[in-house]
Amino acid sequence: MEFPVARQQFYREVQQPDESVDLAKAALYIAQEAYPELEIKAYLKALDTMAEEVRERLPQESYPLKIIATLNRYLFEDLGFKGNTHEYYDPRNSFLNEVLERRVGIPITLSLIYLEVAKRIDFPMAGVGLPGHFLIRPTLEAMAIYVDPFHQGEILFEQDCQDRLRQVYGESAALQPAHLEEVSKKAILMRMLANLKMIYLHHRDVPQALGAIDRILMMFPHAASELRDRGLLYYQQGRLTEARRDLEHYLYERPSGTDAFEIRQVLAQIEQVIESGD
Repeated sequence: MEFPVARQQFYREVQQPDESVDLAKAALYIAQEAYPELEIKAYLKALDTMAEEVRERLPQESYPLKIIATLNRYLFEDLGFKGNTHEYYDPRNSFLNEVLERRVGIPITLSLIYLEVAKRIDFPMAGVGLPGHFLIRPTLEAMAIYVDPFHQGEILFEQDCQDRLRQVYGESAALQPAHLEEVSKKAILMRMLANLKMIYLHHRDVPQALGAIDRILMMFPHAASELRDRGLLYYQQGRLTEARRDLEHYLYERPSGTDAFEIRQVLAQIEQVIESGD
């Protein structure tokens, strides 16, 4: 199968070791499938320019909290970036080019912009995969604080993160140490693609949903839930050979999964149809 050029470029980017992946470039390759005329270099240059303007605003004594305050003023006051609370599930919120132009987005894309600008001014930050609400944090030692780009760069502490978790999942939700760990660049890209997949499935856009899953599996070829979902989508489309391959792979990865019985039933139906066609 011949993939679009943007997907081929995405594949080449994410085959590198995680520390070598250019996060902004990979995110723009994701967007380029929806916007074929997108000029990657122009948006990378926009991020460079933003970083230059932040650097010009930094005070002489640039300790971490002052750097964060400068970033916040520039991004959220001067440029007006904000969380899109009214149209949260608009797919444009997941495309870096659209977020840079419209200056509205969801936590993951606003965090990506913040991370990319911070990287360009040599301020080390990383993504934090809090369930239901992506955050970022400085990676300097002894700085147990978190930044919420969706809420104007609000600074949070661990208890605030617990409160955010409960807002999303209810009072019984408990914050785990893993929720506040640094996540890889590929995990950030996976979360972006998972958001797009969910949006496309909501709109019953199966080809686009499959494209999102394909790119997740380029990074994480053994991601069991993605293999299952792609296999079921192939099954719905009548692509039975491909469906069988993915669903068998899923069962290999998760032989005792809670849905293993149902998946085996689907595979039995696929085998029956394929045999009857022979």
